This record gives sequence, structure tokens and C-alpha cells, in this order.
Amino acid sequence: MTTEVLCIGQAVVDCITSGVEDDPFGRGKTRAASITLNLGGDAVNESFVLASLGRKAGLMCAVGDDLAGRFVVNEATRRGLDTAGVSIVTGIATPVANMFVKLDGSRSSVTSAASMLPGYVPSADHVRACISEGARIVSFASLFRAPLDQPDIVCELIRTAHESGAIVCADTKIPTFRSMCLEDLGPVLPMIDYIFPNETEAAFLTGMSEGDDADYSKMADALLDRGICHVVIKTGEKGLYAASREGHFAVPALHVPVVDTTGAGDNLVAGFMDALLRGEDFRSCCEAGIRTAAESVQHLGATI
Repeated sequence: MTTEVLCIGQAVVDCITSGVEDDPFGRGKTRAASITLNLGGDAVNESFVLASLGRKAGLMCAVGDDLAGRFVVNEATRRGLDTAGVSIVTGIATPVANMFVKLDGSRSSVTSAASMLPGYVPSADHVRACISEGARIVSFASLFRAPLDQPDIVCELIRTAHESGAIVCADTKIPTFRSMCLEDLGPVLPMIDYIFPNETEAAFLTGMSEGDDADYSKMADALLDRGICHVVIKTGEKGLYAASREGHFAVPALHVPVVDTTGAGDNLVAGFMDALLRGEDFRSCCEAGIRTAAESVQHLGATI
């Protein structure tokens, strides 16, 4: 089966501590319902979800020659991903993150400098080759974080995907160890067909307020004004806010029992891209993304 979507970004091993109770007996100890190892990172999450939806996904990332890296490669292979774009790089450590999920499903995380992936540069030639062999979508699954946090590299990759005829999707992150902003990508922003920031990321990209003062319409217009074709702002328990030059609309979240919100945004993007491959319109793709995200939050970890 020909690869349909190439997902570029980070692969991370998540140590998920779930059901965290701080000092339940007043003895300075913390306990949890479970502690598990799971694969994460936006590119991994999106590609795994696409595979579960019956799509052939390609993964493009870097891992170290270590236990965590072998975990990533073995699981990606087991799930039927195209791993030709996975680079095993001597001298780097596969990123490992601590994820803490509280009883209400909210979460926090801790990452290390290993997530900078020093020395790794995603190959534009591999992007071009995947598209020539039939890939229809290239998803920049962790834009503004390594390996997609250096402007020259990102601009080359986006330009390659666009000029080779692929649909360009960009799922954004807040920078951690390297600084990059929207202005750094000015020349290629009109080449992005769909961008998927969450509320905090949209505020970062536009310089606007989040929270109770957030104005999704103005955020979306600011991104459209930079040339981006479609904007989908992920708004958590509220759902999403979408905009294009044809108009704006909101899609509410589905009311389901929440176990863990880890990877919900990645699931939304994967569900959206699955519908996009079926030829559905913008609103229908958004609704498909909401359904996939609702399924994901009912389970522990980013993918099932």
C-alpha cells in the first residue's frame, strides 16, 4: 500500500503517571493509579492514529541508538508504518518525557534537552520521493519544535512538499529549547494549506490573549492574513474554531468520559486528514477530527 500521509516531527517515549494524588496520607509521598510507558510525539501519534483508521502513514523522525529508539522503531514497524524516513542517529538520545495525568484528566509534562535532536536534519529528498510515490499529504506534526524549529530547514521542507504537489498540514507547538516565530516562516506561510494550533499556540503565533479574553475569530483572521489557507484552532473541551476565506465556524466537542487528554490534539489532526483523504469538505473534516479526539480521551495514552 502506497504511503498516503508523511508525518514529520518528534518521536518521544512517554512515561505516563496517571491518577496522581499528592500526599494522600500527609507523609510527603505521592501515589498514582498507574505508571506506564507509551510512545508519543506528534508525528508518532498522528501516524499511529492514521494507521488505526486504515491509512498507510509514513513516519519521518530521528531516534538514538538506544532502548527508547528501538522501542519507537519496533512499534512503528509492528503497526505497519513506512519507517524509511526514521533515522537512527549515533550520539543523540531518544527523547523521553514524563507525563503526569491527574484524577480529572488534566496533565502536565517535563521534557529534556534531548528533544533538540542535535545534528539531525530531515531530508527534503525523502519528502520529495514520498510524494512522487503517491503521498498526498505532508504533515509537519510538531512545527516550532525540533526537528522543525530551524527556519531554513523548515522553509525548505514546506517548499519541497508544496512544489511537489502535496497538501501541507502543520500542527504547531510552543518552542521549548530553540526560538522560532511565525515571521521566520513568512515566505512559505501561503504554502500551508491547513494549520492546527491550540488556543495557547494561536495566542503565541498571533501575539493575542488566551483564556477568557481569547478572540478566536481575530486569531484566525491574523493567520489567514499571513497567507495560510485554512485555520483550525483546537479549543480543548470547547471543541475547535475553524476559518478560511470562505467563512468561520465552530464545532463543539463531544461529551464523553475523560480519562486522559494526552494526544487529543494529534488525534484530531489525524481524523481531519483521514476525512481530507476521503475528499470531504472543510467542515466535515473538522467534525471527523472532533470524533477521533473524543475517542482518544476515553483511553490512557495518546493512541490506542
